[in-house]
Amino acid sequence: MKNLIFLFSFCLIFIGCGGAKNVVNTSRVTNKVVTNALKYEGVRYKYGGTTRRGMDCSGLVYVAFGEENLRLPRVSRDMATKGKKISLKNVHKGDLLFFKISRRSNKINHVGLVTSVKNGQINFIHSTSSRGVIVSNMFEKYWKNSFVKATRVL
Repeated sequence: MKNLIFLFSFCLIFIGCGGAKNVVNTSRVTNKVVTNALKYEGVRYKYGGTTRRGMDCSGLVYVAFGEENLRLPRVSRDMATKGKKISLKNVHKGDLLFFKISRRSNKINHVGLVTSVKNGQINFIHSTSSRGVIVSNMFEKYWKNSFVKATRVL
């Protein structure tokens, strides 16, 4: 019986340590993806762009993940089908935010990458046609009203 208890305890410790390792690895990858995106801050907007010469919103996210060998679809509406849907109150750094910003379309057509969550404020990096790659706050009226959903892919 003592051997069984010892074996059970050992297994719990071993499994617990393995789980902690995954959390650390995920956190490291998340930080790298966000850092990748932030280095493009200030780049001008270019429809279909994926370089320092110009980027659109999904191009920014696609490149930030791709630099860590993580593959996402190239278009925001297709990105929105990946990962696990989460509530806005459970959003973390590295999660994706999706929006409908066109009056002509009822489809998701904009994506941002969460860069920080502090004191209930959610900041995200994205590319806009008017200002290029910028960091915005989720609770600015425009973004709050255009929000569709959040997903976790990491």
